[in-house]
Amino acid sequence: MKYLKILLISIPFSIIGYIMKWNSTAMFILACVAIVPLAGYLGAATEEIAVFTGPKVGGFLNATFGNATELIISFFAIKEGLFDVVKASLAGSVLGNILLVLGCSIFVGGLKHKELKYDTQQGAFTATMLLFAVVGLSLPAIFTWNEPASMITTKHESFSVIVSAILLVIYVIGMIYSFKTHKDLYGVDHAKDIEAKWSLPVSITILAVATIFIAIESELLVKSIEPMTKSAGISEMFIGVILIPIVGNAAEHSTAVIMAIKNKLDISIEIAVGSSLQIALFAIPISVLFSLFFSPMSIIFKPVELFLFGASVFIANQIVKAGKTNWMEGLKLMSVYLIAAVGFFIVG
Repeated sequence: MKYLKILLISIPFSIIGYIMKWNSTAMFILACVAIVPLAGYLGAATEEIAVFTGPKVGGFLNATFGNATELIISFFAIKEGLFDVVKASLAGSVLGNILLVLGCSIFVGGLKHKELKYDTQQGAFTATMLLFAVVGLSLPAIFTWNEPASMITTKHESFSVIVSAILLVIYVIGMIYSFKTHKDLYGVDHAKDIEAKWSLPVSITILAVATIFIAIESELLVKSIEPMTKSAGISEMFIGVILIPIVGNAAEHSTAVIMAIKNKLDISIEIAVGSSLQIALFAIPISVLFSLFFSPMSIIFKPVELFLFGASVFIANQIVKAGKTNWMEGLKLMSVYLIAAVGFFIVG
């Protein structure tokens, strides 16, 4: 966290740049850099509050605010009508969590420890829930595969709303179930081992301030996307699937890698797979429902997004079931992510 403080200097520069109407590419970069430390402080404040509220409430807070940064960015993108960017960024978060975060964790941890072992039961429930999420998110696309994209949102608005509601209900029921029988899924067990560094008032203040500034920077980020893609020639799909998820999850990614270095891959898996589950069953449905206040966004994902989504979840299930891994498997995961990144950058 101490190294992230340096990046906070981007906040005043981004605000000055907006007032003085700086280049859209410069504004996009400044906003991205500013969001990284803010997301770190948001996550840290949530964990600190969890120490005071107790493990169960703390687990609920982690489950709710775990992907707050992505949600805030998505809300502003929805207001601007950038639905493709929203869905790409949410799908990209799942892709990045499993292939990049988990891959880096296994690779770096494997370089220090010859073989990484972990409890196969710990992430089994989350991985199974992710499989359900893939099926739930794929069915709307399958039922509407032969219809024009322009007709889907207006013609099947109720379909997207119903599917979103079902996914949210399953998420809530899964949380209740997990707190009783699979506590580790939402960090309930880990919350017991965390020592408070900040007081409760300080933690709440940092959480509030970080959320406000993330909202400000997210709006600046979203406003710069369209002009930046036109001037720099970068596709919105690359920005959505690759850049935004990396920015929003940078602090969380570093925590997963650090845990793997300490030979605690169980926690790394919990961070990567658990965060993916929150995106699939919480962030995506909430984004669809939120869009009803502006212009409705469908829950229909593109074939390439669904394929990568499904492939990532399949890989996650295989890793969770193995019980042991090494650096070579981490390298394979990162390679798949790199191939996808190059594809979105070149092909779009």
